[in-house]
Amino acid sequence: MVYEAITTLTGAEVLRQAKYFFAERVPLNAAYPEKEGPTYLTLRGQGGEEIALAVWPYESGTRVRISTLLFDQVVDRFLSTLPLSSEHVA
Repeated sequence: MVYEAITTLTGAEVLRQAKYFFAERVPLNAAYPEKEGPTYLTLRGQGGEEIALAVWPYESGTRVRISTLLFDQVVDRFLSTLPLSSEHVA
C-alpha cells in the first residue's frame, strides 16, 4: 500500500525520525536502514519485508510518500506522529 502526507518538517528530519521510529518505537515490527540518500530511505524488517520512503519539497512543507506490503499499521502510526500541513494528503 502507498501512503502520502504533507508535513511541516524538513525532508531530512522526516527521514531521521523514520530511522528512529522504525528501529526503536516498534520493537515487534522493527525495520532498519538498508539504503538511504537525501530524499529517500529504504528499511528492511522481518522476513526481508521493505518500507520505502521518499520526501520532496512541497508548497506548504515536505511531501512524504511511503510504500510497504507488510507494515501498514506501523507506517500509519509513524505518519500520525508527524506534524501535518494544512494540505494533508491521505
